[in-house]
Amino acid sequence: MSAVFTAVSMEVTEDSVLGGRLRLMQPRLGHRAGHDAILLAAATSVTAPARVVDLGSGVGTAALALASRVPGIDLVMVEIDPQLAQLARANAAANAIAAAVVELDVTQGAAACAASGLTADSVDVVLMNPPFNNPGRHRGSADQGRRTAHMAQQQGLGAWVDAARRMLRSGGGLTLIWRADDLSAVVMALAQGGGGTSLRAVHGGAARPAIRVLAPPLKGGKGGVRILTPLILNPDPADKAQPTPQDILNHCAALPLAAPAQASGAK
Repeated sequence: MSAVFTAVSMEVTEDSVLGGRLRLMQPRLGHRAGHDAILLAAATSVTAPARVVDLGSGVGTAALALASRVPGIDLVMVEIDPQLAQLARANAAANAIAAAVVELDVTQGAAACAASGLTADSVDVVLMNPPFNNPGRHRGSADQGRRTAHMAQQQGLGAWVDAARRMLRSGGGLTLIWRADDLSAVVMALAQGGGGTSLRAVHGGAARPAIRVLAPPLKGGKGGVRILTPLILNPDPADKAQPTPQDILNHCAALPLAAPAQASGAK
């Protein structure tokens, strides 16, 4: 085990993602990074030196995957679990990616966010993969880490979206991933701000129902929803109209969702 990780107290595994581009330590038990984080990174459009905040970053998979594709962003990872935050710091260091890690419950409100350096109108791009299992419909895991990562909080998605909007600069962008069978929660939360959004469904196969929905910002829109071409995780190999899952998961490809966001004042 690398010396970078010797300070980590929990039992962990060392894994590679993005075809070996990223090396990540994560808990052996409990919540572990999966395709959702990589899809979220691929759907986040940004150019350096924009300030980017990942809310609910876990061990840093999505944020560090994005930084691997777009070097030079000013990256902040926000995580409520101190142990996962510790791993996020170690993972950033092990992959030579400059990033700040903030331990924070993003639903605590403006004062708590500001005290952690996430002041209003200070961020160019926010990405997030919030806990999205409805406690009324899904049984929580016996593992505390998995339960925290997966089960929606009482405040719901709206509190996460409110926190993101508060810290975003004018013209900034929010990208999130959510359960497809709870699409109404995404539409309602994003509609509260009066802006528009794009939605891209993620399907396991062409004939299967959507399992996730990606929601990047709708540029130049006053409201409403734009439905984009779905992403099929197991597509017909002859279909070249979109990046394949292998392009995204192993080769850092971006999903063509929106024009890249630039840092405030960038030319």
